[in-house]
Amino acid sequence: MALESMPPAAQAGMRQLGADLAVARKRRRESLRAWAQRIGVSEPTLVRMERGDPSVSMGAYVTALWLMGRVQAVAELAAPALDLGALESAVRAAQTRSVRKPPSIEERLRTPSQAGKP
Repeated sequence: MALESMPPAAQAGMRQLGADLAVARKRRRESLRAWAQRIGVSEPTLVRMERGDPSVSMGAYVTALWLMGRVQAVAELAAPALDLGALESAVRAAQTRSVRKPPSIEERLRTPSQAGKP
């Protein structure tokens, strides 16, 4: 199962997201019951979210972000412009491609009728 093989850094990110959601709820002085109802989940599910449980649906997390006014951050999560791994790969590929050698000065000075002659 994917949850069992989740990388430690991803697990830490989920725990941090959950903790941040709990802080946001508490700062707004919202009870578990009220916040869960606004998100559309049960109180036990909200508790799991605030612990960073990756088995809670992404929709619940996104709805919580929407309640916080942070839903725009979701669109940036996998934005191609911010995908540094793909950019680095593209740069490596460009560096390894053979680059056409520019013509020498002699080749550029030849007239079109001399182009084929050595």
